[in-house]
Amino acid sequence: MGKITVLALRAVLVALLAGSVFVQTVMVALLANGMDDGVLAGRRVPIALIVVLGILTAQVTLVCVWQLVTMVRRGNVFSDGAFRYVHIVIGAFVAAALLVFALGVVLAPGEAVAPGIVLLLGGVSLGVFAVALIVLVLRMLLAQAVARDVEAARMQAELAEVI
Repeated sequence: MGKITVLALRAVLVALLAGSVFVQTVMVALLANGMDDGVLAGRRVPIALIVVLGILTAQVTLVCVWQLVTMVRRGNVFSDGAFRYVHIVIGAFVAAALLVFALGVVLAPGEAVAPGIVLLLGGVSLGVFAVALIVLVLRMLLAQAVARDVEAARMQAELAEVI
């Protein structure tokens, strides 16, 4: 990975992390205060909690991607250490899918929101879960690459012994 690519990706990650912290602190407070009078007033706490936890899953994913980019830059991404971050990313996406589904469950009772919105949240939840499955497939590809890297190193060592 080139130096410019790493710097660009890190700049994007920093911007996303800073934006998520802003949304988590300022916008969630405004959202919670905005639900004081409406039909969602009784569900203000669960909705705010789901939003905060959802943003937290995105932040965890951003930090893990930062660590993986660091490993790529150092040339040691094809190691067992990368699996820890990939597992955390998979867990974060599964948690995000469950949180979106929970938001749909919280919003479903009554006539506070249209049924189409609840159905849309169910679809988004399914889509986020699909991303978790895609990352799981990529994890399997990483496992194959690590195994081949280890095998290549072993064969190179054997070849060096013969020569």
